Amino acid sequence: MRDIELTAPLCPADLRRAAGPVSVVVDASVRGRVERGRGHLREVLKEEDRPVYGATTGFGALVGFAGREDEADQCDNTLAHLGAGQGPDLPPDVARAALLVRVWSLAQGLSGVSAHVVDGLAAMFGTTFVPAVPRYGSVGASGDLIPLAYATQALRGRGHAYVEGRRMPAADALRETGLSPLALDGRDALALVNGTSLTTAATALALESVRAAHRAVQTLTCLLADLLGCDPQFLDPRLLDAYGHRGAADVADGMRRTLAGARPSGTRALQEPYSIRCSPQLLGAAEDALRYVDGVVAADLSSVSDNPLFFPDDDLVVHGGNFFGQPAAFASDVLAMVVAQLGNLAERQLDLLVDPGRNGGLPPMLAAGPGRQHGMQGVQLATTAFVAELRRAAVPAGMQSLPTNLHNQDVVPFGTQAALRAYDMAGLLRLLCGSLAVGLRQAAHVGARRPTAPACAELLDALAEAIPPIDPDRPLDADVRAAADLLTGAAMSVK
Repeated sequence: MRDIELTAPLCPADLRRAAGPVSVVVDASVRGRVERGRGHLREVLKEEDRPVYGATTGFGALVGFAGREDEADQCDNTLAHLGAGQGPDLPPDVARAALLVRVWSLAQGLSGVSAHVVDGLAAMFGTTFVPAVPRYGSVGASGDLIPLAYATQALRGRGHAYVEGRRMPAADALRETGLSPLALDGRDALALVNGTSLTTAATALALESVRAAHRAVQTLTCLLADLLGCDPQFLDPRLLDAYGHRGAADVADGMRRTLAGARPSGTRALQEPYSIRCSPQLLGAAEDALRYVDGVVAADLSSVSDNPLFFPDDDLVVHGGNFFGQPAAFASDVLAMVVAQLGNLAERQLDLLVDPGRNGGLPPMLAAGPGRQHGMQGVQLATTAFVAELRRAAVPAGMQSLPTNLHNQDVVPFGTQAALRAYDMAGLLRLLCGSLAVGLRQAAHVGARRPTAPACAELLDALAEAIPPIDPDRPLDADVRAAADLLTGAAMSVK
């Protein structure tokens, strides 16, 4: 597995890999630019008439007051008041991904941090250390201050952390993984918390999960159409070119490849329900929206998110707002809308599949013996609940600003809420994909025809190998998860 280099922009796959031990490389060029930025900070601090936020001042609304003179005290002053988070701990993959985004930003040399801070963060990724970070507390402006403060404290040996999934005092976790506690001054501490790294990480992880589910829904739609014997004319390239939307044309192209060789049964109505006939238009609109999110995530993963920034070549310290997570907030809201509609599509397709009035005469609920058995009935009830949850959660977060911090933060983006919400919703979408997949596998068991497209037949065979037929009834929760895992793997991606 390749190393993660701090000299090139990150990608969502890097963040996913950071969930487990991975080598993060701090080479000579990285160390050189970090040390140069640090040297510039030191020169600036020698000049009494050049205040530096967080190094010589208080924080937030108290910027007009002097900070503590002792550097170690200023570090404590930075972090102690931010210990106000609440709620369950973040998922380990999110917490570690946030720190990967943070160390990349610091490694660009514009934050004035000590080189040992970058080295210490990089060393953490070679272990299973995960800081315990409460979910609630960030407004996604001035950075993800509270959650990143908990992560920073854990790296100092304070608070709690996980090792191999076990929660323990952070000092014990550092000893167990062979890590040294980070020694920080005020500028180091502020630079570690003053960026939207959690927001960016959660958005990127959500995007990757939604992309996998989007591909899965395309594939499952093709399998549904083939099992039912639908005429694939709804994917005709001339039709989609006339539609005029690039995403729809691209999605239809992929679906045509999956359905290559399919033969209509000749028993279906002239026009299929919208959940089949309009699927390239719906999935194509989702593709166009996801491309927008791709761009935001790519920009955020190559962004220096901090305040102030130090530019040694120009002898400048620039105070501004590069910690304001509005782009990710809007992108996560778009992700939420996409997830809600993709989830609705998967649920409607399952509803069509279990209905004997629309599924070509297959038994109700795809039960092998209706009445004596109940087939997909429980799974369909659960999918209805999943869709209701997605709809409730899809309310936009990125425009619900509330002023805080004595109106220093008089507008905030709530990007952290939007991003973590999108991450959660992506998990439900995976389960909806798994639910539809179990239904398609069961349809083949209770009388649906063998798929006529080779790619669809291959998918059905993979599902049949992983999921036994529902005959007799059994709990299906684990089967839904297994199908979701199979579908969102790279091998099942639509090419």
